[in-house]
Amino acid sequence: MAKEVTNREDNYSQWYNNLVVKADLAEQSAVRGCMVIKPYGYAIWEKMHEQLDKMFKETGHVNAYFPLFIPKSFLSKEAEHVEGFAKECAVVTHHRLKVNPEGNGVIVDPDAKLEEELIVRPTSETIIWNTYKNWIKSWRDLPILCNQWANVVRWEMRTRLFLRTAEFLWQEGHTAHATKEEAIAEAEKMVEVYAKFAREYMAMPVVVGHKSAAERFAGALDTYCIEAMMQDGKALQAGTSHFLGQNFAKAFEVQFANKEGKLEYVWATSWGVSTRLMGALIMSHSDNNGLVLPPKLAPIQVVMVPIFKTEEEHNAILDRFDTIKKELESKGISVKVDDRDNLRPGFKFAEWELKGVPVRLAMGGRDLENGTIELARRDTMTKDNLPQEGVAQKIVALMDEIQDNIYKKAVDFRSAMTYKVDTWEEFKQKIEEGGFLLCHWDGTTETEEKIKEETKATIRCIPIDSFVCEEEGKCIYSGKPSHRRVIFARAY
Repeated sequence: MAKEVTNREDNYSQWYNNLVVKADLAEQSAVRGCMVIKPYGYAIWEKMHEQLDKMFKETGHVNAYFPLFIPKSFLSKEAEHVEGFAKECAVVTHHRLKVNPEGNGVIVDPDAKLEEELIVRPTSETIIWNTYKNWIKSWRDLPILCNQWANVVRWEMRTRLFLRTAEFLWQEGHTAHATKEEAIAEAEKMVEVYAKFAREYMAMPVVVGHKSAAERFAGALDTYCIEAMMQDGKALQAGTSHFLGQNFAKAFEVQFANKEGKLEYVWATSWGVSTRLMGALIMSHSDNNGLVLPPKLAPIQVVMVPIFKTEEEHNAILDRFDTIKKELESKGISVKVDDRDNLRPGFKFAEWELKGVPVRLAMGGRDLENGTIELARRDTMTKDNLPQEGVAQKIVALMDEIQDNIYKKAVDFRSAMTYKVDTWEEFKQKIEEGGFLLCHWDGTTETEEKIKEETKATIRCIPIDSFVCEEEGKCIYSGKPSHRRVIFARAY
């Protein structure tokens, strides 16, 4: 079978693009900058959606839905917020087309201009807080813990499938609280939910931390994030949780009567992850043979390939596969029997390796006679012949082993690519090699901007976990006193 994917070592960007398309995850659409998520890719996103939704509900959140269109005046009410999104907004100005009187086709009807232009949702803080104004009157109405699964539009000029597209899918939580302390606790709780999901389901090690003031969400007082390292040494922001203070409550006049009957402004959070997690999953684990999927997110966990010479042999192998399949499915394992008659087994093996299926089972006539079966692991690319008896139970245990192995490999890679750097010269050298640089920073936006201008590196986060960073030192750039290290990296 011809090689499907460019080698990572030769061209990492091309490797990623090849993999997304060849593994049937997504493709470019007729609309520039937008993507079609294909069934196999969407099946992975559905598993992410299902697990995250469960975790949100376990923490007391409920789902709702808010409009795709936002009146332009709403964005104007929170100055920092609108400034942060102004360049990415798609604007609806008319509501009707008409046949072109000068020829074929249609034109915008000039008589159908909207009284107020509408923004296609880049994020929903404004429309939601305008709604919350009607829901909140008293302290008894709080907290409100809402999440929505939706699409958003941010008019990106340079796009890449899953990582940065003009339209993408996500969830966005928007919560309202009576006190500052409750809102901060909510923002912290949700970033930890994201970290747990990344580590335990995506098998992706992440650092939880604060964003610097320059990197915060527009309109937030504090932004918490999870940062992951991809296999090219670049960082990827995988999720964010924002403490919004009372900014949006004040902008939309959302007040409540406290227990003493006095009016107070509500405290807010918002938090979200998107289909960017698909890109993170691909770049964290995959190799030159294709995807490597953690079993917990693999749409197909086991694929079975029959190898036969006669119709009688074929039917007997399928009967045995059916027994094993039913046993696996009864234990919660998703299984596919690949019985396509127009492809040789070798082509099937290569295809399922490309698609990252964690375990492949193959059985031929001799295996049938001997009571054996071949088991191939995608994470290690190893094969073993096992007794058919008890294979289902072994696979159940193997799923956890594969999940743990994929995570350990990613942790080991991150550890090997994380460096403590104490001089500017060393920084400039190391940043070219990729990875996380743990460095002292003087805390000023001016220094942060200078470092970004000169090296294209940004402060990915001020770590809360994963690394011990509290120590006295000197800023690598300015030489001024610093009380802790932060993570610098180049990023997606």
